[in-house]
Amino acid sequence: MRIYLLKALLLLWTGVACSQQLKVEPPNWWVGMHRSEIQLLVYGEEISALEPVSEQLTIVATERTENPNYLFITLETKGLQPGTYPIVLEQEGKQVYTVDYELRSRREGSAGRKGFDSSDLIYLIMPDRFANGDPGNDSHPDLIERANRNLPGGRHGGDIQGIIDHLDYIKELGATAIWSTPLCEDNDTVYSYHTYAQSDVYQIDKRYGTNEDYRRLAAELHKRDMKLIKDYVTNHWGLQHWIIQDLPEYDWIHQFPGYGQTNYRMTTQMDPHASQIDTRYNEDGWFVKSMPDLNQRNPKVLNYLVQNAIWWVEYADLDGFRVDTYSYGNKEGMAAWTKAVMDEYPNFNIVGEVWMHDQAQNAYWQKDSKLGAIQNFNSHLPSVMDFTLHNAITEAFGEEAAWNKGMIRVYENFVNDFLYPDINNILVFAENHDTMRINELYPEFEDYNLIMTLLATTRGIPQIYYGSEIGMMGDKAKGDADIRRDFPGGWAGDKNNAFTPDTRKGKQSAYLFFSQVLFNWRKTAEAVHKGEMIHFVPWEDVYVYFRIYNEEKVMVILNNNPDVVRLDFDRFAEVMKRATVGEEVLTGSTVDLTEGYLMLKGKTPMILELK
Repeated sequence: MRIYLLKALLLLWTGVACSQQLKVEPPNWWVGMHRSEIQLLVYGEEISALEPVSEQLTIVATERTENPNYLFITLETKGLQPGTYPIVLEQEGKQVYTVDYELRSRREGSAGRKGFDSSDLIYLIMPDRFANGDPGNDSHPDLIERANRNLPGGRHGGDIQGIIDHLDYIKELGATAIWSTPLCEDNDTVYSYHTYAQSDVYQIDKRYGTNEDYRRLAAELHKRDMKLIKDYVTNHWGLQHWIIQDLPEYDWIHQFPGYGQTNYRMTTQMDPHASQIDTRYNEDGWFVKSMPDLNQRNPKVLNYLVQNAIWWVEYADLDGFRVDTYSYGNKEGMAAWTKAVMDEYPNFNIVGEVWMHDQAQNAYWQKDSKLGAIQNFNSHLPSVMDFTLHNAITEAFGEEAAWNKGMIRVYENFVNDFLYPDINNILVFAENHDTMRINELYPEFEDYNLIMTLLATTRGIPQIYYGSEIGMMGDKAKGDADIRRDFPGGWAGDKNNAFTPDTRKGKQSAYLFFSQVLFNWRKTAEAVHKGEMIHFVPWEDVYVYFRIYNEEKVMVILNNNPDVVRLDFDRFAEVMKRATVGEEVLTGSTVDLTEGYLMLKGKTPMILELK
């Protein structure tokens, strides 16, 4: 999209400077879209005094707000061919600006793109802390915060090029998809590295690279048969966002007036007894003071968010969204946003961060939930994050077994799977960028093996966190920077480079080797991707379950007991039937099952492909 300024002095008397540049979002659109009607946000000084005219585009509506610097122009693009279409902005019949708006061709098969699913293993990266592929963009004159790797909460210089440089490492690990925390511009004065306080949602942060670099990341992943998941934020922007600096409307964001802090009580979203004030402060309150809360009830805001999300899918060729703070927004607005994206891409996938501690409350948010239907609510959200499993993992592997402790916590979590409408499409994880590092919580290698085996073999879509596969630690109690440490070897001059075999140190090789064996096996294990799950009540802190798909049968044994345990097969006869041999995935050994029992080493997982 190009904007041409006429040289005539037509607006000297209106106060609109002819030398200014208009801002138009979305910057372009595509032909053949399900969402053919789009609403352009046009920004410029006193721009509302002008009237849009187009000979080739149908202008459905023109809206003005209390801020004269905005025009909202709704266009119909159905039936048009790719090309550039002039929109003339006039005053009293005289041309003032011409906006040449571009409609592009879509990629072949774009509408049918396949999102991530239970056959994938997602690798979560915080780009500023992963690898610095281009030291030349560590700081940028247009952006406030400069790189300072000596500052734990500062920008360290990781970028998109750093991710691209190490895609082969990630692929060799066994991951099939990358979820990167947000990469759009965050111009906060401090702590901008996490990028959740975005200041421009159409622009990649220049300290990470360019929009074209992001497209290249997707292309490089697709060459490797891998997927790219964008971290999308619908709930809030940063204070430095250019729109926040000059609001189109007072209610573009939630105001009390001004700042109001969320109470973080997401349960008010479905609580039949919730007070109006508690509900409001959860839904409308700002997450933190630097993140104004967007008002999804405002049709222009909702439209903006829908179009921006679809724009990124088309522009960057994305394979999915992870939506931050999903259950903090207006739930009807969020359902409309989600449905709009999924209507455009029926085979896409979106996972919402619903950080709740009860399975019924989590399941309420998944598409077609019968729990949501009790209140006539359907989120249209395909996937949610399994925070209750995360909670069980953080306790089960570090306590002595009892009636309600140890592996029974994990078992009881799965007992409630009947609450979810699509149990294979939920995201399972032990940690992420907001939690204690699992290797900090459980520093023993044996516990890592048990936990990763659980994630790799249970129902759902497993997600792992960068660096844990080499034993990285991090204590949430010391602050977020400690759980977001730099990946060793991601910066020139690092004394330890864990990306390459010859320069790994100590336990790094052992952690990585185990991870590679487990996760690469998972790639082709259809029983794990979509098979039935049958589990047995843990006994002596040994948890046994099976994944079954057609003729493929996998037996998973998690011995969380520190002692050797004799596992008799009698209890499992209904599933094992006449299996005589098990191919043990993690060691490559063949296990004779004819004796009717196994002696299990303490704190050890086993995965047996039954024959």
